[in-house]
Amino acid sequence: MSPLLATPLRCVLAAAGLAVSLLPRRAEMFLGPLLGRLVLALGFRRRIALENIRNCLPELGPRGRELLLRKNYEHYGILFFEFLHFFSPLKGHYRAYGARISRLEGLEHLERANAKGKGVIVVSAHLGFWEMNPVAGALAGVKPTVVTTVLKPRWLHEKVTAARAEAGVAAALHPGSVPTVLKALRRGECVAFMNDQYARPPMGLRVRFFGVLVDTLAAVAPIAARTGAAVVPVAGYRDAEGLCRVRVEPELEIDRSAGGVEATTARLAAKVEGWVRERPEQWLWIHRRFKHVDWNDRI
Repeated sequence: MSPLLATPLRCVLAAAGLAVSLLPRRAEMFLGPLLGRLVLALGFRRRIALENIRNCLPELGPRGRELLLRKNYEHYGILFFEFLHFFSPLKGHYRAYGARISRLEGLEHLERANAKGKGVIVVSAHLGFWEMNPVAGALAGVKPTVVTTVLKPRWLHEKVTAARAEAGVAAALHPGSVPTVLKALRRGECVAFMNDQYARPPMGLRVRFFGVLVDTLAAVAPIAARTGAAVVPVAGYRDAEGLCRVRVEPELEIDRSAGGVEATTARLAAKVEGWVRERPEQWLWIHRRFKHVDWNDRI
């Protein structure tokens, strides 16, 4: 981004961050869907989302697909307001916002897995306002590290990273995230992977997802085998009142052998698919998840 554009944009985001800091949650829940419908009317990524929905959920039919599409874009509108809280100029705001809108359920599963002393690998997905998943954990005393990428431009990356850190969430930056991940696990902490996006080889492995073979992140199984870390699924969603419900599920028993990578990756993909089917309106249908897929091979 041009330096001439960076400063005005930073000022605009700071002003927007201040505005949402003062906005009641019920206002975000009202304004977000209106914004989402406007974005849908403008056609932003509509074709991608509709194609993904049609291929993954053919049982919905035309009317069902259009209804899901509208609800999905209403979700993106709410997400827009939620992400603006990263840019609040008020000290401590992002952590306070997380405490206000998130609720953690099933903490005992994390505590039981963590008691084994090998660290915990959390497997999650881009459902609801997924940034609240590690925040809710941090507020409950967990030490989470999220595996993420470096954002551009640099000032944007630094702002988002600072907000996460303020809420008690560390980051392992990809590429090159493995040393940070291993150190966190050796300290007995939690490391979170998002297991629902496209990942090309060698990081990705082709497993079944919504009935078709598609490249899927395969990092969890080898790291779990190498470290002995527990693998715990965590799903988040936003309820009708605007609370981000972060649900910790029991630890998964996985095959930690060298030959177990494909089986574990497939099992995690099935877990994510189950979450998406449960809350399809809150998933990222606009993501190009199904690259190089032959839908005629669907089972």
